[in-house]
Amino acid sequence: MKAIRFVLCLFAALMLTIPNGLAAEEEDFKTFLRKFTSSASFQYSRIKFPLKSSIVLLKDDGETEQTFPFTREKWALLDEETLKEGHIAEEEGGTYISRFTVNEPAHKEFEAGYDESEPSLRVVFELADGKWYVTDCYNDWYNFDLPVSELEETIQAVQEENKAFEELHP
Repeated sequence: MKAIRFVLCLFAALMLTIPNGLAAEEEDFKTFLRKFTSSASFQYSRIKFPLKSSIVLLKDDGETEQTFPFTREKWALLDEETLKEGHIAEEEGGTYISRFTVNEPAHKEFEAGYDESEPSLRVVFELADGKWYVTDCYNDWYNFDLPVSELEETIQAVQEENKAFEELHP
């Protein structure tokens, strides 16, 4: 009986240490981001489609909104330069700012755009089961000014850009 109790206690102790061991295996965000921006296949594997936010466009009447799920076919692959933090002063006087606006251990948000205007890119990263994933995104490819009638043409342009990225970074 003592042997069985000992084995059960040992088993219970082992089970309690396993979650702590898995937490230590947490993926480093910088390493993830480097791989995310240099491999199309890895990038696609780390995006939870459809994204949380839909794409919202105006119908041709200019007043009625129509939503579309943000799916893989609409995703514009992101390279290292796109997700690089910095400030770039333009000759016209504006400043393009790209930075992580939220930088928590399990949640990060990257925004890029011109100073004093709405971001042209917003990407949300979340840590799940020790791995980083993109769970939401706003991309200026699909801004509110894009008419619904031009969505398919825009998707084709994004896919052409993605093919060029995939050739360089499979």
